[in-house]
Amino acid sequence: MINKKYPLILLLTISLLILSACQGFTESLAMTPTPTSLALGDYGGYRVINRFPHDPSCYTQGLIYRDGFFYESCGLYGQSSLRKVDPQSGEVLQEVTLEEQYFAEGLMELDGLLYQLTWREGTAFIYDLESFEKVGQFSYSTEGWGLTSDGTALILSDGSNKLFWFDPTSGFSHKATLVTWQDHPIEYLNELEFINGKIYANIYLSEQIAIINPETGLVETMLDMRGLRPEENLTDQGEVLNGIAYDAETDRLFITGKKWQWLYEIELIPISPPSLSTETPLPSATPPLPVDSRP
Repeated sequence: MINKKYPLILLLTISLLILSACQGFTESLAMTPTPTSLALGDYGGYRVINRFPHDPSCYTQGLIYRDGFFYESCGLYGQSSLRKVDPQSGEVLQEVTLEEQYFAEGLMELDGLLYQLTWREGTAFIYDLESFEKVGQFSYSTEGWGLTSDGTALILSDGSNKLFWFDPTSGFSHKATLVTWQDHPIEYLNELEFINGKIYANIYLSEQIAIINPETGLVETMLDMRGLRPEENLTDQGEVLNGIAYDAETDRLFITGKKWQWLYEIELIPISPPSLSTETPLPSATPPLPVDSRP
């Protein structure tokens, strides 16, 4: 004769197994981090997580993070250089200086090579990442401001609202994208960083960073970085926010500016719509740029 308790025991056992599985699934979801950038919405702000010493003599034009080190492009005529920097001390470990006729600009690493733009000279220099030996160069017809890469092409900004895709070997431009925010062009796109499929772009002479969809050119999030610029840099129009670096291995985001004494590690957070100049469109007749001290 079948024991009437068996169906009840079997039902309880199955129920416990289902409950355990659901709890495990819930716990696995809770342990899976969600990138902050996915939840930012139209506007974002920041929290400072850490800060590192930064050489205030460097007029930062390009910044990247690779294998535990910062690589930085410092601008201005007669002062331009490429540097490898220790994050903890700020010590310059390697450096190549450019000839006086060159104003160094954006910087990017791709496949073990460093690419460094120049402002009005239409020349990109190529260096070996390890030795800093110059191994090549190519020309381009626009101004050079910021530089990043999607892993295949180099992506260049020229101070307009355009982004240009370049072949890293020939320097041939094969694509251009117009960048807009709320149906208005966003000009002064400057230093760039490609992060998790999006392009982060400093907007020169502002305290904002645009997060751009590279396929559409639409600004998906406008970051309000007010309060980060050091007090000692407020009186000089050119010493603004510029320099974005990302550590893909540990998901860290770094920000600095031109001649700032600190380089900041920050966390992005969603915020309510702030009073940003980009809520109304940036003027098409933009103010004059400082002579030989931009971007």
